[in-house]
Amino acid sequence: METFSSVPTVDFARLNDPATKTEELARLRDAIFVVGFLYLTNTGIENDIRRTHDYLPQLFALPTEVKEKCNMIHSPSFLGYTRLGAETTASKTDLREQFDFGTPGMKTWVEEDPFWQRLEGPNQYPDHPGARSLVEEYIAKIDELAQAFVHLVAECLSLPLETFDAFKGNMSRLKFVKYPPSAPNSQGVGPHKDSAGLFTFLSQDDTGGLQVLNKSGEWIDAPPVEGSLVINIQQGFEAITGGICAATTHRVIAPTSRTRYSIPFFLGVRLDLTLEQLKESAAHIVRCIPVSDDKKKRAVDVPSEFLSPLYSCFGEAHLRNRILSHPDVGQRWYPELYAKYSQQNLT
Repeated sequence: METFSSVPTVDFARLNDPATKTEELARLRDAIFVVGFLYLTNTGIENDIRRTHDYLPQLFALPTEVKEKCNMIHSPSFLGYTRLGAETTASKTDLREQFDFGTPGMKTWVEEDPFWQRLEGPNQYPDHPGARSLVEEYIAKIDELAQAFVHLVAECLSLPLETFDAFKGNMSRLKFVKYPPSAPNSQGVGPHKDSAGLFTFLSQDDTGGLQVLNKSGEWIDAPPVEGSLVINIQQGFEAITGGICAATTHRVIAPTSRTRYSIPFFLGVRLDLTLEQLKESAAHIVRCIPVSDDKKKRAVDVPSEFLSPLYSCFGEAHLRNRILSHPDVGQRWYPELYAKYSQQNLT
């Protein structure tokens, strides 16, 4: 069993340079297969990331009543502001405050649409100059980078560039997150695997606190690397690749002496993707990825709600996660589903 003791670095510029591409694709392939996490450097959007980080302190410093006007409780799409301590991970309270946004321009949900389609809805923007334009510009820049990265992942796996395009959803999600100083060893975010889509693209400040669990059960620090994005596999991509490319458990230890800010972007999966479609596509992709037969045999069972017959499609599985992570929003907009999902046992 291959494990790791640090998070590797992959250079985006070298991936796009014919002279260095082959060598860098090999680095990307190792990161995808062995770690599930990597630092991506030289992305070309460093200035956009820096500008957004510079904006966050003033956004979170807005008066409580201004932030509460766009509280997530008003959104069946789970978009908007979440006050400190209102979200849970691994059944424990997360010590963070955040704003959630989605890809703009989503179709308005109507009664004839599937219930899980309500996850794709309009944003709630805080009433502060430049907030909306900043969010929409950042999403546009990071989404463009994400599309290029997914093509490179397909290439490093010896698959056609467009292999994963059909799995991309209409709406991806962006978070602005603030972790205030807390008691030592407090939970910023508890141990989890990202479940909202294909890959996460995280910009962290220079505070630290992110840790990744290796296959030996050891927590490995993922310290800040200036100008980089931390990219990790989500459970959607794990399921699409039949478990060959696995999501990795991670957590954030809350800071003790200074505020930590981070900006994760979650590249979304198609909400209408069914279990049957997923298994069929995954079987085909697994056959095409050049890995050992032993690895393919061990990849048949992915411990994820994506492969649970309890849910009609990815949209329902994703909605279940949102409802349980934000019980106040779940109980307001989906009281029957909240009662159902809170009693369910996936094992």
